[in-house]
Amino acid sequence: MGFRGIFGKFVQRLVPLLCGLRCGKAGQNDVQMEKRMKIVVFTGAGVSADSGLATFRDADGLWANYRIEEVCTPEALQYNRAKVIDFYNLRRRELLEKEPNAGHYAIAELEKWFDVEVITQNVDNFHERAGSGRVIHLHGELTKLRSSRNPDLICPIEGWEQPLDARAADGALLRPHIVFFGEAVPEFERAAGIVPGADLMIVVGTSLAVYPAASLVHCLRPDVPIYLVDPGRPDTALIRNPLTHIKARSAEGLPALVERLRGQYAERQDASEGRTTTCG
Repeated sequence: MGFRGIFGKFVQRLVPLLCGLRCGKAGQNDVQMEKRMKIVVFTGAGVSADSGLATFRDADGLWANYRIEEVCTPEALQYNRAKVIDFYNLRRRELLEKEPNAGHYAIAELEKWFDVEVITQNVDNFHERAGSGRVIHLHGELTKLRSSRNPDLICPIEGWEQPLDARAADGALLRPHIVFFGEAVPEFERAAGIVPGADLMIVVGTSLAVYPAASLVHCLRPDVPIYLVDPGRPDTALIRNPLTHIKARSAEGLPALVERLRGQYAERQDASEGRTTTCG
């Protein structure tokens, strides 16, 4: 058995344990949402690429002039702070010049008919700007900074430029609120606690190759359908759920999928609850 097979079996055994770590008491909003079909949307860089935002897999763009080891590791921040801060300032400036695309807006539109949670590997704020109400950022957020000493001391940044010597309230130097390679993913446990409650999952714009994030698909109940929107060939070898692969870019495939789900599920929900849906 090759490494992929061994690792896959390890993930399949470990992730169900992680998925059961979080449980809580349902609040009033949770009870209301239980009446609606729950959709978890898991997004990656491909969603934001349609807005013209460069990803680290691109051969051109902002990442073309930097190696990941130079700007996206704890060691880089320690030994070459100026280069790291400058890089994320440039990324932040690029983000402020771009807008959400049709894919982001389609995801936000789902909330009209469904109970929606977005789990994203992206560090931009396009989901929020498009109108999504509940978004978990697994890998941090460009529009925030945090203390180098206390990871829970987080603050927003106005504009795009972080001064090199800016300090947090505890006196420590501020750093980008980004999960660097080699660091723990603090929001993973929260995300893993949400996925098992999904009635349907949409996976879009991700290679399903970055762990632990990619293992979230294994938190689903085995009968829950997955809709994969991606023009390429993400790694689906370990997925055992019913899978529909829509081979299209996010900005094209998501609006069509939302209309499909609305017709297939939302109108059925309205009929069962005695409501009338008006299309227009």
